[in-house]
Amino acid sequence: MITGDASYIKKINRSIILREIVKEGLISRADLSKVTALTRATISAQVADLIEEDLIVETQLEHYTVGRKPIMLSINSEAGYALGIDLDFDHISFTVSDLTGTPINSKRIETNTTDYREILNLLVEHIKAYKSEYAYSRYGIIGIVIAIHGLVGKDETIHYVPRLGWNNLSLKNDIERQIDINVFIENNANLSAFAERVYVHHETDNLLSATLYSGIGLGMMMNNEFFRGHDGFAGEIGHMIVVPNGIQCNCGNKGCWERYASENALFKHLLETRKMNSVTYEDIQKWLDGDDEEVHQLMEQFIFYLSIGLNNMINMYNPDVLVLDSELLRMYPNALDKIRGNLNSSISHYRALQISSIGRNSAVLGACALAIKHFLEVPMLNLKFSQSNKNASVNI
Repeated sequence: MITGDASYIKKINRSIILREIVKEGLISRADLSKVTALTRATISAQVADLIEEDLIVETQLEHYTVGRKPIMLSINSEAGYALGIDLDFDHISFTVSDLTGTPINSKRIETNTTDYREILNLLVEHIKAYKSEYAYSRYGIIGIVIAIHGLVGKDETIHYVPRLGWNNLSLKNDIERQIDINVFIENNANLSAFAERVYVHHETDNLLSATLYSGIGLGMMMNNEFFRGHDGFAGEIGHMIVVPNGIQCNCGNKGCWERYASENALFKHLLETRKMNSVTYEDIQKWLDGDDEEVHQLMEQFIFYLSIGLNNMINMYNPDVLVLDSELLRMYPNALDKIRGNLNSSISHYRALQISSIGRNSAVLGACALAIKHFLEVPMLNLKFSQSNKNASVNI
């Protein structure tokens, strides 16, 4: 039984109620009382406040054959909107979601610069436009979360973004000085892991998500919280050495995992050996379909080195669920079976190994979800994932 200050208890009860309404989608007052173990009087009082605040709405079920039609409660999805931003090397992706985490507006812009001030001005310009566009709703843009492909400290300071050459910048403060809005900064791999937990893997509290695109990033959810390490830099797993004195890495070491098991490494190899200006996923799919021996050998090598690092991760963290985000793995037949076949240590324990069903939008969707979590002040969200979520980002 929770005891203490009445206002604190009320806040805790409110959080519990909102969490269950989000989780269920539609739920009656009576069922809320059952699943939360709160009295009906408490439920009624809290629900009345939430309706007054436009955070939840009542719906009467039309197709109900026995007794009175129950009044169902749900989140008012249009009360406010979350803005997720994925700030990558050569582009910025923006996605707006409603309060159920469903994307309703997405775009991508090319940046063509690494200059901090230029990118800051671009962000401020677009954020102001979104804030104006959604000002009609009760709460407007309820928060912004920006995914950073680099080191983000616990204080949300950007310590290092390798491909942009940024060091020790406070993007959060620089935006908030120009716009009256809550901004949160988070590592992209953490947000990908958060999206996997929130949208897909509701049944686990311990999840690892490895993104394998330009490098290798690791997002870690432990007991439904980000595992950040002492300064917030945990998860730079791509710089684990898997080949002593191997290929030189930009970090200064040799033989780093991402030099062998990231998609960028495979693309770079093909660019060099085939003397092409660009290689696309469509090219690789065509070569695979045509039984191109070199490409098949490269994929087998990719999976071999990937398995080495995954075995280390599993032994270090003992995750419940391990998610791999890679377009190449989605393309390659029996990729997961091949990886599982390489994870044959008797001390490696995990329940599920899966390829991400969300894909490259995971960071920006995780950003939207984290903004909603902060706004509703709930310990964790269980949102519904659909194909529309997966196809959230579009180019303009």
